Amino acid sequence: MTQEQNGMFGAAGTGDTSGYGGLVRTAAATGSTERPYGGYFDDVADDLERAYPDFADAITRVVVDRGELTLHVKKSRLVEVAFILRDKLKFEMCMGVSGVHYLDRTGAELVALYPLLSMTKNQRIRLEVATSELDPHIPSVVEVWAGNNWHEREAFDMFGIIFDGHPGLTRILMPDDWDGHPQRKDYPLGGISVEYKGATTPAPSQRRSYQ
Repeated sequence: MTQEQNGMFGAAGTGDTSGYGGLVRTAAATGSTERPYGGYFDDVADDLERAYPDFADAITRVVVDRGELTLHVKKSRLVEVAFILRDKLKFEMCMGVSGVHYLDRTGAELVALYPLLSMTKNQRIRLEVATSELDPHIPSVVEVWAGNNWHEREAFDMFGIIFDGHPGLTRILMPDDWDGHPQRKDYPLGGISVEYKGATTPAPSQRRSYQ
């Protein structure tokens, strides 16, 4: 199944001056991938099913795309799945968490992506968890992978995802009193001039439009 998206990354109505505002592209809406997945991906899925009896209820989709295995996890089951992956399947390291904002996914606009690495088995997979803009809460996995502390703070700062249970969820890049979350697709380009080496670059809102 395919769908048409307008603007860069599907964004629209943002005052885009990058030249991509008029872009129209066709994007594939990926469903669950059918077995066999190939490589070690089948072993990972099989091992997780054996180690986690609630696999079918907790994992909503298993997608293999562009050489990556992504497990789509219900946010209420994220911590359970994370512990199983760390302790049973030896995914000892989480490489962080990245936020994504999809304007057109009603009820699942905000997404957190977790790339995992098994140093024991030399394997990599990803977890994907979605939540709503109206209820932007996802459980923190800092108790599972302590190194995610600052990464969750950045995803909170840039996307407004609230990681419940985080030991100190405060902004990490923007000032504490900053209004909004700058990497959301509906965030305005702004009008703050940038000065460097004695020269001034106009704010994005003051540059010429390519529409």
